[in-house]
Amino acid sequence: MKKIFKAAIVLGFFTMPVYAQEPVYEGGYNPNLTFEQYEQLANPKPEQSQIFIFTNGDSCYGCEQTINLVTQIYNENYQNLYQLQQINYQTDTEYNYQQTYNLSQPLEIVLVKNQYGENIGYKKLYNLQYQYDDPVSFQETFITDVNSYLGEE
Repeated sequence: MKKIFKAAIVLGFFTMPVYAQEPVYEGGYNPNLTFEQYEQLANPKPEQSQIFIFTNGDSCYGCEQTINLVTQIYNENYQNLYQLQQINYQTDTEYNYQQTYNLSQPLEIVLVKNQYGENIGYKKLYNLQYQYDDPVSFQETFITDVNSYLGEE
């Protein structure tokens, strides 16, 4: 009798209706989107110009100090105007930064001008890692370069 009672409970449990939660779209294929809409969602274009700090994983004399100075100047002057990203161009495989921006040094600073969601050009800033020992001059040079290239938006 106990076996029949247990079997009835188990059978009753498995025959109960199961209410599934509505599936939530989490990316990937969505039949309600056009291809252009899908592309915009999958690969959003930056709305702002960008300041890239590219490294290749090799240590260099003055690199850490230069990165700190660039970050500090960015936080004080450009935080709401431009995007700042630090990327190791040898390990980041999502984009081919090395070929796109002709990168070869352990530290490279690149300004990418963006207009109406499209990258329209870039400018590399040379030898900043050798100027870190004079923070005032470094800041003046960096601000002048950023304002002259990106400031006309």
